[in-house]
Amino acid sequence: MTRPLGPGLADEAFRSPGFGELRAGNLGVRIAATEAELDAALALRYRVFYEERGARPDATTAATRRDRDEYDSVADHLLVVDHDRGAGPEGVVGTYRLIRRPAAARIGRFYSAAEYDIARIEAYPGNILELGRSCVDAAYRTRAALQLLWRGIAAYVFMHRIDLMFGCASLPGTDLDALAAQLTYLHANHLAPEALRPRALPERYVEMRRLDPAAIDARAALGALPPLVKGYLRLGGFVGEGAVLDHQFNTTDVSVVVKTDLVTDKYYRHYERVAGGRDAEAAQ
Repeated sequence: MTRPLGPGLADEAFRSPGFGELRAGNLGVRIAATEAELDAALALRYRVFYEERGARPDATTAATRRDRDEYDSVADHLLVVDHDRGAGPEGVVGTYRLIRRPAAARIGRFYSAAEYDIARIEAYPGNILELGRSCVDAAYRTRAALQLLWRGIAAYVFMHRIDLMFGCASLPGTDLDALAAQLTYLHANHLAPEALRPRALPERYVEMRRLDPAAIDARAALGALPPLVKGYLRLGGFVGEGAVLDHQFNTTDVSVVVKTDLVTDKYYRHYERVAGGRDAEAAQ
């Protein structure tokens, strides 16, 4: 018997009812609805973050082979499912953790607050959403899977009338010399407006402007950024002030802020096309 999400892994009071499932061929995207599906997402995160990317597990994480923290119990978990592998937990090949303001209030803070001063974002008058823990199985890192993840985020944003998204996005590794051009490019070209700009906490602050912006190859620096970061930038996203080294996860983090206008506009257009097509079919 498949159990719905409950107090064991997720607090139902803070979960979204979901938006159904969006399909693209054999792949679908939806919100996790059972404990087994959430467990599959945590297992996928462990494989990607710890086994593939070299994160350092504590004793519990190593023993359970699950990447889990306190936020998982109040978050919604977006899943990409390969129906050729199965419609349930066995088909989970991608995931994204979504935390709305009421869910963060249950914990007492957003995850990003451990790295950044996000007071300006928390003061934003509209609905806000923190994105994090994004990963996709190595065999599915294709344009189709990434686009489906974004479609799922757009549907979620549309459903919950989210005005602002934010989170920590990761660049691989902690070698600042290797990442100097990318960090400099982001700081020089995509710094958030001051009214919405997170700033790395003083004890964790790493300067992003590491080179003369005029001396870097901007096109090459943009091309070297992870697909997820480039996706945020395509939606008009900004970065905060300062990077943060996360030695546990072997990453260099930047804070990302995205107003959802472009996200919802694209989803509205998609929804209208789908609805229009259905209306036309019904009229025949």
